[in-house]
Amino acid sequence: MLDWNPALYRRYEDERTRPAQELLARVPLTAATRVVDLGCGPGNSTELLVQRFPGADVLGIDNSEAMLVSARERLPAARFELSDIATWAPASKEQAPDLIYANAALQWVPDHATLIPRLFAALAPGGVLAIQMPDNRQEPTHRLMREVAAEAPWAEPIGNADALRTELLGIGGYYDLLAPVAAKVDVWHTIYQHPMASAKAIVEWVRGTGLKPFVDRLPPKLQASYLADYEARIARAYPARTDGKLLLAFPRMFILAQKA
Repeated sequence: MLDWNPALYRRYEDERTRPAQELLARVPLTAATRVVDLGCGPGNSTELLVQRFPGADVLGIDNSEAMLVSARERLPAARFELSDIATWAPASKEQAPDLIYANAALQWVPDHATLIPRLFAALAPGGVLAIQMPDNRQEPTHRLMREVAAEAPWAEPIGNADALRTELLGIGGYYDLLAPVAAKVDVWHTIYQHPMASAKAIVEWVRGTGLKPFVDRLPPKLQASYLADYEARIARAYPARTDGKLLLAFPRMFILAQKA
């Protein structure tokens, strides 16, 4: 997959940051010495962590150099490192984190049955693992991505559309993973309703994230036709409301687990 586009991602930054704020508000820590932001992106979530824990050593991790450049411009005093969440672990010489925070990142990482317990085990005593993930695979935005991708002429270059995003375990599955080892687990589900100006605006939103692996696999000519077909289907799936806007339903899953 090609590198991420920070400018496109940040076009809907307020809407993307709201779940990050709500996840952080539920973190049951009054102080933290070391905080890690996994999949920090352009630094919008890292900024929240710096504000919440002003005395902490805050480290942002991302596998996109473009995102890290944007994050460093935003927070020049914070630390950022290029790394893959799938293999990341705290350096042996460093203190274990009091908070590992992953906002809208782990849905891109495979094998959650192994990943989630490994991240939890890396925490300091009393530490918290805080996760938010989009849970929208069955929403029209994502069903239609796969539907168009299964048709000619896009099917061959895209390949298996179902494999382009990690299959989530479900909220009960994450609870069951963490409950036997955590002192406390808190899970919840929120469906945000975002008023959008048009079908084109919805496509622009998802093109910065979920649509990216589909489009990146296509040559330029097929990208244009894929996006045109997808946008037409989005327009049919999201009718205009009384003010002319479209309501984009966006379910998100939240998971908090605290170590004894």
